[in-house]
Amino acid sequence: MEDQVTQRPKSCVSKMQFLECPSPLVILLGPTAVGKTEVAIQLALRLDGEIVSADSRLFYRGMDIGTAKPTPAQRNVVPHHLIDLVNPDEGLSLAVFQKLAQEAIGEIHARGKLPILVGGTGQYIRAVTEAWEPPALPPDLVLRRVLEGWATEIGPNELHARLMRLDPEAAQRIDARNLRRTLRAWEVILRSGRRFSEQRIRSKSDDQILQIGLSRPRAELFERADERIDTMIGDGFVDEVRGLLAQGYSPELPPLSAIGYREIVEYLMGNITLEMAVNEMKRLTHKFIRRQATWFKASDPAIHWFEMGPKTVDTIVTFICTFQYDLQEEHL
Repeated sequence: MEDQVTQRPKSCVSKMQFLECPSPLVILLGPTAVGKTEVAIQLALRLDGEIVSADSRLFYRGMDIGTAKPTPAQRNVVPHHLIDLVNPDEGLSLAVFQKLAQEAIGEIHARGKLPILVGGTGQYIRAVTEAWEPPALPPDLVLRRVLEGWATEIGPNELHARLMRLDPEAAQRIDARNLRRTLRAWEVILRSGRRFSEQRIRSKSDDQILQIGLSRPRAELFERADERIDTMIGDGFVDEVRGLLAQGYSPELPPLSAIGYREIVEYLMGNITLEMAVNEMKRLTHKFIRRQATWFKASDPAIHWFEMGPKTVDTIVTFICTFQYDLQEEHL
């Protein structure tokens, strides 16, 4: 009797309407002040969707005005997920975010809704789209104290500069002011003997993903960002920061070192004037917008870009509803 030969499945591609695919996931990305929040809400209303935040600044309770967090009214119109997860003195790692995001997306699919992942934090979006497996090394408190002493000796900026020389890819994704993340990168490198950027295992997400990018001319982004900062001040941003400090939160906490919060802390400590704080917020926000262009490149073939205008939402809805998605199928 002849041996049976098991043939390996052959892969083929078939076309399918994106919204009819199993587990469709829309990702809405773009720089600060481009208008993601309002577009996401309109898309969710028109496509029966729910919003999952991929903006690391929105995780923290009590930090509302300075992060331009969606208002309670906006969150009542459309369900939002992964907002107000932890207090400012509690950490939320990339691995935990990834797990929570995958759970939220799965629950939205189970309800028959369309998940829309929204954000301007590149690594958090890539953690979902590329199914990253962040380094699993647990924190080493002894090594962490040694590294903190080193940072005190040479300064956070120099520590980041040395990381840039050793592991440019990792350093480019870490704000030099974010000492906690810089320390974590050094910790993983020294314990493993490998670059931090090499230790994120990339695979393919189980979701069918359609990435939508929003854009505006940079001068317009800067102007909108400046107007938003002025509005934040008028809406009580100074009082928000004052209240956080009054609750006992240290100004050294990573969330309070974010753009805007650190400058207002400096003002409240009497080190600078409010005008100086606002000007510095605007300068750093412009710098941040330029950095975001390295996360979401106009040349990235996976991102479908739309310039903001009066008909942008209509155009995006039509695009999503008519997009033909390539499905990889296995056949014997």
